Amino acid sequence: MKLSARNQLKGTVCEINSGSVNDVVKIKLASGDVISATITKQSAEELGLELGKEAYAVIKASSVIVAVD
Repeated sequence: MKLSARNQLKGTVCEINSGSVNDVVKIKLASGDVISATITKQSAEELGLELGKEAYAVIKASSVIVAVD
């Protein structure tokens, strides 16, 4: 599979919090950092996500907003 997104972070699924419609999936990177993503429950099932499975966090954004108080 080829993607246009350049931010592809490989890691391991370390936590899945299932809701009625969406799941929050956490992927632990080699650095120890954790990326969290909210995806549909159906997508999580189709991807076969489970604890310990290798996965990628793919980030595609046209802008990043930074704010301070």
